[in-house]
Amino acid sequence: MRIGDAAAAAGTTPRALRLYEQRGLLLPPPRTSSGQREYGPRDIARIRLVRQLLALGLTIEDVARCADRLDLLEGDTLPPYGSPGCSGGGGGESGGGSGIVQRRIAVLDAEIARLTDLRDRLASAVAEPPSRAQSRSQT
Repeated sequence: MRIGDAAAAAGTTPRALRLYEQRGLLLPPPRTSSGQREYGPRDIARIRLVRQLLALGLTIEDVARCADRLDLLEGDTLPPYGSPGCSGGGGGESGGGSGIVQRRIAVLDAEIARLTDLRDRLASAVAEPPSRAQSRSQT
């Protein structure tokens, strides 16, 4: 199927498919004699998996680092924890999958802690009488 149909089947856009190919998330698909990309069922499954990993918070760079392992995954859903690939478990730091996911979780945990602290400070400032909040900001 051509790029527009493949994008629609995977729930994305042709522009996203070209970006995924450019960034190494997808292997370049075969081309027709007129130069148009041709995608098959395995390509669609991989596109869906890439989108799922991105939706889980991995960056394009994260997925690109483990793109060579995506073909180890079957179908278009994430495997259980401990399976090879980007979702976690197998592979260790040198294999990429688990290390990439663990680093992303650490980044998200740090951001959650930062935002929680910000929220708590904001809630405290709103809860204090105006005179105390003003005197605090002047010190």
